[in-house]
Parts: sequence; structure tokens; C-alpha cells
Amino acid sequence: MRPIRPVTVIGAAALAAALTAAPANAQSAPSQSAPAPAPDPGRLATALADSLGTRSAGSYLDGGKLVVTVADADAAQKVRAAGATPRTVARSGAALAKVTSALSRTAKVAGTAWATDPATNQVVLSYDDSVTGAKLAKVRAAAAKQGASVRLEHVAGTFSTLIAGGQAIYSGGSRCSLGFNVRNSAGTTFFLTAGHCTNIGSTWTNGSVTLGTRAGSSFPGNDYGIVRYTNTTIAKTGDVYLYPGSQDITSAGNAVVNQSVRRSGSTTQVRSGRVTALNQTVNYPQGTVSGLIRTTVCAQGGDSGGSLFAGSVALGLTSGGSGNCTTGGTTFFQPVTEPLSVYGVSVY
Repeated sequence: MRPIRPVTVIGAAALAAALTAAPANAQSAPSQSAPAPAPDPGRLATALADSLGTRSAGSYLDGGKLVVTVADADAAQKVRAAGATPRTVARSGAALAKVTSALSRTAKVAGTAWATDPATNQVVLSYDDSVTGAKLAKVRAAAAKQGASVRLEHVAGTFSTLIAGGQAIYSGGSRCSLGFNVRNSAGTTFFLTAGHCTNIGSTWTNGSVTLGTRAGSSFPGNDYGIVRYTNTTIAKTGDVYLYPGSQDITSAGNAVVNQSVRRSGSTTQVRSGRVTALNQTVNYPQGTVSGLIRTTVCAQGGDSGGSLFAGSVALGLTSGGSGNCTTGGTTFFQPVTEPLSVYGVSVY
């Protein structure tokens, strides 16, 4: 097992400062000044989401450029001033929030999931192969009641959390994958993984020696957990293992729709894909989890808890999904910035 490095969260205030900072050669003639670097789309999307609130129905990447949906001219002006492209849409974030709230009352059955698709300005209501008969009729009726605000789609396979027997990190006879190594301000070291993993047991090993004991777990609702290292001899590196090789992780951030990402896990190793939705709600058989990242990256049992990242930026922890890495599928991830904040830990 090779652990992964934790991440420093970059907030909206830091982003705003970065966007307004003067160029390094500000005293040079304008014609000789180097162009200011483009703002990081993930950080910019987060800052604009915080600023606009429900006046935006989400954002996404289009040809590498951040597009932000807006409901009014004032919001559009703010988006342009921040360096992104505004797109006026018919349904505001507030309107789509009412739709998702309605779905949580009328379509909440195991095997369903929903999230806003900012590119189409709709809520996508997905259902897996387990939703049939009366359950499927209920889901279809819930979608029809919302009209064009909802797009219904079928996803092959079944939505489930990903646990299997084998190697990597173990507890209670099950195997998961380590996400990111982290530490607190006192220098105490921990690792993050999925909450449905840390719910299994308190003591975790790498298959031969004890690594540590559970210090926190949140599932369902969220899907993250933290284990405090008690082993003082095993190396706790700060990289994502790439089977072989490694990727240095230097910060944590928030994903953006259409962003290219990679995932590392103990069953299927390193896989790639793109982000298709944020703030995803998934109704697993074990309970409902909200606020997830949805991707086209495949995963299988035992990959749970593993790292989702883009370059040197940590993004999430593998939660669950459908399909496999032979036929493909949909995989959901717990955003990593939440447990970093909740547990007061960071990368090193």
C-alpha cells in the first residue's frame, strides 16, 4: 500500500486576492508586460458560486473556458469581470433547487440519483437496473410532474458502494483504498477514505501490519471517514500512487463540470474520465448521500475511498457507482474539501 498526500484547501478569499493581484513586472511598459495567468477554473467556479448563490444554476468547462450560467444581467456582469463567460438561462439555481427538493420527496428510492446539468439547464434524474415495476412508474411520474426541468435517464448496472475482499487497507474482512494522507496543526498524521469504509471497523491494516484506528466517520448523508495513524514505522508519503510511479499532490480544490480527472484505487489502479455533475444526490441501498461529484471514470469493488485528482490537485474520495472497468460506468466521489475542513487537517 502506498498512501496519498493530503491537501491544502484554497478558499474564495484567496482566489479573489489572486485575481486582483498586480503582475510581477507592473513597472514595465504595458507592451512589455507578461499576460496575467488565467485563473484556475475550479477555484474561480467556487468563488463565483459563493458570490452569485441561486442566481446561477452551475458552471462548466467549454473548450477550457469556464462558462457560468446566470439568471440576470447583473450576475452576467460579475461573471465577465471575474474572467469567465456568462450564459443566461431560463431556470435559475433557485428554480432548479425547488425541482431537486421535489424529487427528494417523490423519487427517493434506492437506485436513483439526481443532479443539475448546467449545460442543459435541467436536473438529470437517473435510475439504475434495480428500479423496475412500481418503483420505475413512481420515478417516471415524478419526472413528468416537473416537465422540461427534468431529464430522465437510465444507467446500466446498479448504484452501490464499492467494497471487496483483498489488499490495500482492510477492516472487518473488507478492503477499501486509502485516499489522502493528512495531518493536523499539531503534526498528528491521519488518512482519509470513504465513510462507508470507516463504518466497517475501527482498526485498519495494510494486510500485514496495523495502520491506525478510526477517528471519525460520516455515512450516509456524506461519505468520508478519517483514520489516525498509530503505526510509527511505516512510511506515510504525500503522493497518489499511479501503479507504478506517483503524482505529487500540492493542494485541494473543487471539481468543475467537464474537467478531466483521474482516479487511483487498489482494484482497478489508475483510470481517467471527466466530471459530468456536481452536488449529486445518490440513493444507495445503504442510504442517501448528497453533494457528490459524478464522473465517467470507472471503478470497482475495493476502489472505495481512493483518490480523485486533477494534476497535483486533490478533488475527492471514491464513493460508489455502477458498472465496472470492462464495460464502463458512472462513479461518484465525495468532495475532499469537506472532510479536510470538518476534521481540521491538510496536506503535507
